Amino acid sequence: MVTSPSTTRLSRRGFLAIASGAASRGATRLPNIVILVADDLGYGELGCQGNPEIPTPSIDSIAKGGVRFTSGYVSAPYCSPSRAGLLTGRYQTRFGHELNVTGKLNLQPDIGLPLSEITLATRLQSAGYRTAAFGKWHLGDAKKFHPLRRGFDEFVGFLHEGHYYVPPPHRGVTSHLRPNEPPYDSANPLRRNRTVIEEPEYLTNALARESVAFIDRNRRAPFFLYVPFNSVHSPMQATDEKMQQFAHIASPHRRVFAGMLSSLDDAVGAILNKLRKENLARNTLVVFLSDNGGPVAELTSSNAPLRGQKGQLYEGGIRIPFMMQWPARIPAGKVMDYPVLSCDLFPTALAAAGLNTSNPNPLDGVDLHPYLTGRRKGALHKQLYWRYNRSRALRQGDWKIVRQMQPNAAERPWQLFNLKQDIGEITDLAEREPDRLQRMIADWERLDHEMKAPAWGAFGH
Repeated sequence: MVTSPSTTRLSRRGFLAIASGAASRGATRLPNIVILVADDLGYGELGCQGNPEIPTPSIDSIAKGGVRFTSGYVSAPYCSPSRAGLLTGRYQTRFGHELNVTGKLNLQPDIGLPLSEITLATRLQSAGYRTAAFGKWHLGDAKKFHPLRRGFDEFVGFLHEGHYYVPPPHRGVTSHLRPNEPPYDSANPLRRNRTVIEEPEYLTNALARESVAFIDRNRRAPFFLYVPFNSVHSPMQATDEKMQQFAHIASPHRRVFAGMLSSLDDAVGAILNKLRKENLARNTLVVFLSDNGGPVAELTSSNAPLRGQKGQLYEGGIRIPFMMQWPARIPAGKVMDYPVLSCDLFPTALAAAGLNTSNPNPLDGVDLHPYLTGRRKGALHKQLYWRYNRSRALRQGDWKIVRQMQPNAAERPWQLFNLKQDIGEITDLAEREPDRLQRMIADWERLDHEMKAPAWGAFGH
């Protein structure tokens, strides 16, 4: 079935009748699509990424049952622009959503994912998919930016950059808070659709509960489930049960992080188990990734063996844990080192749903299916581009240029690295390869001319 964004949406009853009729004739049902997003999870923290300290069997099972991308990237080193790129399939710098949004900036009525941008949820909803977002939105607080107006049928979560995991007085958790912990919950309540709610359960567990219930309600029709967890983002709070599980970890800071990550893994496991219980797992495309690299000092979230962290365009800020499974279509146990981008999920999901991947707003993402099934060989992307505030980066093949700037610091020169030989970006080859450096800078500048200026000021966290 081929559809465009302007296609008239089928009624739910009509779509279910079609789907039921197709099933009765033995036709293949449209696949479900599940995208699970961790928040601030570093490259080196999962078992499948080489860390034995904190067991993550459920997340690891996605890689084992499908493909793990060792060079998986997001389009930005911070939360809000990264999500804008993922849900639109486009570099967010094309439409001015370049910089992060925090604190009172969230309340500005014109700050959010531009209405000119078409989301993946809108495309799938128009094709008859049931759609839900459970977790952290961070793409605008105003009514016009609300998830229910951006293609989602259901929403449970919060609209700003963070949230406490249990309501005050924070019973049942151990906290490791900073002296200047931001007031995450200020003007940022939990909501079910548009209604403010109280949620007594640990938030990671509650989002898993909502996801499982959504699958149960929609098991007979194709669905798109987007679960942007707030774990392992600060504030650092782990359940007392998890603190006991990791009592052997000496550092209380690290112990809280371990508990948070373990709860995230349990939540992913609950969703995967529900898919298996309903016999949906084989025909469900499941993706797990982080929205950016880990902030090392804040969370202890390691990006090893990469240089840098959240907020930077060194690998540690933008190369993230990234894995995908679809047992009906993707061979298990694959490891893919060619660079892939979070923007690729938009055309990949559309193709999985049998939809036309062309878009009124041209996409920067590439459909991954032909590469994962072996129908196409070689690299997906000629180059990958980044710009965040005054920092810039470009990757071409094994080569990467970076100009990592501090907000108010003097200009710094471009650096050049060979990532195949130097994944940790230790040896700057700019002086040894001046011609290559200048060619790549020129390529970055050509791409940059296509982009828009930031629509609001520079904010981090």
